Amino acid sequence: MRKLAVTLALTLAASPALATGLEIDVAGAANGTITVDLFEDVAPNHVAQITTLAGQGAYDGVAFHRVIEGFMAQTGDVQFGKDGADAGMAGMGGSDLPDVAAEFSDIPFARGVVGMARSQDPNSANSQFFIMFAPGDFLNGQYTVVGEVTDGMDVVDAIKLGTGGNGAVVGAPDRMVAVRVTD
Repeated sequence: MRKLAVTLALTLAASPALATGLEIDVAGAANGTITVDLFEDVAPNHVAQITTLAGQGAYDGVAFHRVIEGFMAQTGDVQFGKDGADAGMAGMGGSDLPDVAAEFSDIPFARGVVGMARSQDPNSANSQFFIMFAPGDFLNGQYTVVGEVTDGMDVVDAIKLGTGGNGAVVGAPDRMVAVRVTD
């Protein structure tokens, strides 16, 4: 049994990493590129989900549909967030991939941290994610941290704000025009 465990550990250690990050080109009120370092060692299943969707081009053209000043900018609804989709449904969809079980960590939700959006069910994350404008300690241990912005926080800060308590963006939202997986 020990030999099997050692062999498995060596196989896993030799396996290539999923990805190291994302480059997100944004257009609208904000224009530029956001660079994200993904934490595949902290949330491997969530990172695999995001990189799979990005690799398929699923995030290209998706709106930042929920943007709350001093809190976060949310995007990633590949079902309803694309240009031409029912904007009133943005934020209620996901992808064709299965939901991902929570991978909570002790990494705090600080400015620039990227987390996975979900419903009330902690195991319901799918395609949507958010970027923090400011610390949100109340999210710690409640949502999965998947990475952090390493460049382009000025672009994040310029994303068109939503209105009301839920931060719904009215009119033309900013969009992720292209999302690339980086090594």
